[in-house]
Amino acid sequence: MATTPRWPSSSWSEAIRTRRLALLLQYAGTAYHGWQRQRHGPTIQATLEAAVGKLQPDFQGAAIAAGRTDAGVHAAGQVVHVDVTSPIPDHRWPKALNGCLPPDIRVLAARAVSSQWHACFSACWRRYRYVLYNNPVPNLFLRTTSWHRYNATLNEQRMATALQSLLGHHDLRAFQRTGSSRRHARTTVQAVNVQRRGDVVTVDVQCSGFLYGMMRLLVGQLVAVGDGRLPVPVFEQRWRLGKREEVQEAAPPQGLCFIGVGYEPALFPVPVSWPWAVLG
Repeated sequence: MATTPRWPSSSWSEAIRTRRLALLLQYAGTAYHGWQRQRHGPTIQATLEAAVGKLQPDFQGAAIAAGRTDAGVHAAGQVVHVDVTSPIPDHRWPKALNGCLPPDIRVLAARAVSSQWHACFSACWRRYRYVLYNNPVPNLFLRTTSWHRYNATLNEQRMATALQSLLGHHDLRAFQRTGSSRRHARTTVQAVNVQRRGDVVTVDVQCSGFLYGMMRLLVGQLVAVGDGRLPVPVFEQRWRLGKREEVQEAAPPQGLCFIGVGYEPALFPVPVSWPWAVLG
């Protein structure tokens, strides 16, 4: 007796039409309460998801980022993935999304990736840059993108020496804010750099992954080294012994920028925009 063929269920059919997009984002974080969606206040994640929803009304997924940024922190090369079913061609997503996003969030590029690819878990490295403006007189044009340090001239050589001690795989609990869900505080610091150009000092750190609040706590300590309040040996002793209670000052958010994230194979070029571009 012939049997009626069983066609795939609607859920299976929906899965076939779903594809994963990787998006390269740039945003000024000044007006936002960080990346992660919150009940109160605008966030980058919620704003991006709302834009996807305008293009695909049945969108109920989530935008997953390579790294979560705090309130007021910027990004020049954030990478995000979203699962979509819209027929919009991959290369048209940036223009379509930018038409729905506020001007302080831009999608620079998009490309289809495997459903197994993950913006966070597939990353090999992440890079942050912190910008310090070191002059007694403020610069209004750098007010929202740097930390104005005016009390003393920072010694960038001492800061660089202190930062070099972090290279390698270490427990960096001294630079982890309370409230982290990580089971340990170990990470690999892959590259570091401190550079001065005129009145601007930049601190670059590349890691396999960053701890919660790590970069801002680290820069707070480096500034203390640079202005002579903290000797380099004491800085190193604090982090090697995990003396979190002695790491008090955190750098403010506006000087911090998520520069980029790396994948193997490479997915997007790392974009750097002003004021970071003029700094190398």
